[in-house]
Amino acid sequence: MKENHFFEKQTASSKIKANIVSEYFPSYCKIIVRRHEPKQLRYIDLFAGPGYYNDGNPSTPILIARHCKNDDFLRRKVRLIFNDNTYSSELERNFSKEFPNGTFEIKPFFGNKTFGECQEITDFLVKKTHEGNNNEYPSILFIDPFGYKGIETKVLAEFLKNWGNEIFLFVNTKRIHPALENEKFETLMQDLFPTTLNNIKHDRKFKSTVSEKLSLIINNLGKEYQSILGGKIYYTAFKFQEENIDTTSHYILHITKGAKGYELIKTVYNDFANVGTIFDGINTYTFDAKKLENHDALELFDTKSENVDKLKNDIYNTYRNRKITASNLFDHHQKTSLYSRSHYTEALRRLVDEQKLISEYTDGKNHKKTVLISDTCILTFK
Repeated sequence: MKENHFFEKQTASSKIKANIVSEYFPSYCKIIVRRHEPKQLRYIDLFAGPGYYNDGNPSTPILIARHCKNDDFLRRKVRLIFNDNTYSSELERNFSKEFPNGTFEIKPFFGNKTFGECQEITDFLVKKTHEGNNNEYPSILFIDPFGYKGIETKVLAEFLKNWGNEIFLFVNTKRIHPALENEKFETLMQDLFPTTLNNIKHDRKFKSTVSEKLSLIINNLGKEYQSILGGKIYYTAFKFQEENIDTTSHYILHITKGAKGYELIKTVYNDFANVGTIFDGINTYTFDAKKLENHDALELFDTKSENVDKLKNDIYNTYRNRKITASNLFDHHQKTSLYSRSHYTEALRRLVDEQKLISEYTDGKNHKKTVLISDTCILTFK
C-alpha cells in the first residue's frame, strides 16, 4: 500500500500490530521499575503517522497515550516522543483533542524529521537515550517505516546496548526478499545487514521454500544485534499473513537484551495470534486476517496441543529425576524457546496427569490447579 493511502482505512493486521505494541508498553514499564525507578520511561515512535486512520480508528500513538493516561504512574513518568516527516502537525492536532496540555506531567514531543537523513535523530538514539549505570531513560523504540532507507542496524544496536532499551521493528519481507537480489538496493541492505548480508545471499540459495527464506531473513536480522553487541540478544517475530492471499505480508520483530522482556512479548504475541503454528525453527506466532472472515473454518490439527506436547516432552527429558520450583524451571527454560507462560503451565499439568511429575505447594493454600508458575509450587520429576 502506498504511503499516501496507508491511513485511509485500518486493516485488521494494522489493528493487531498497534495493539501488540500498546499492550506491551505498560507491562514493560512495570518490569523496568521493579529493578530501578528511572527519571523517565520513554516511548519513541519515528514513523508515528497522524494518530487516526480516515475511518476513525486510532493508531499506535493514541493507543499508547490512552494506556499512559489511565495509569497514574505512567502519566507522571512516561515521555512520549513522536516523529513523522509527513504527519507530525496532524498528529499533534489529533493528539491534543484527546490529550490537552497538562494531561501528562512530561510534555509529549512531536518531531517532523526524516529518519535516516537527520543526524539529530541518530545522535539522540546513540547518545541521549542513556544516563547513569542503571539508565535513567529506558525506552521502547518503535520503527514502522514504509521503506528501508535510513534503517541502520549499527545505530539501532547502539541504542539497544543500554539497559532497559528495547526495539520493535516492522519488517516488510515483501520488500527485503527481492531487494537482496537487486544491486540497486545493495547499500540499503548493507545498512540493514552489516555483518550477515553475504551469509544471507549464500544461504538463501539452499532454502527450498519461501517460509524458510523469510525465516532466514528474520533470524539474521536478529543475529546482527548479537554480533554487533557481543552478548545475548532475544529476538522474537510475529508474522502477519496477507489480507487476501495465503502468503506472508510482514513481521514485527521485538529485540531485547532482557529475559523478562522476552517472556513478556511471547505472552502478548500468544494473546493476538489466531493461527495454530508449530514452533519448528521456521514458523512463529501468526495472525491471519482471513480467519476473521471465516468463523466456521476448522483446523485439521490441534497445533496448540501439539506444541504443548513437544514442550512437555522436552521438559521431562531435561528435568527427569530432578526437583525444582515451577518458577525456576520456567525462568531458565523459557530463555531458549518460543513458548509462552501459558504453554509451560499446560505442559506441566499434563505431566502431572501422566504421573511423570509430582506437584506440591508450600504456601498452605488449597489450590484447584495442579501446577502454577510460582515459587511455592515444587515440582518433583520421576
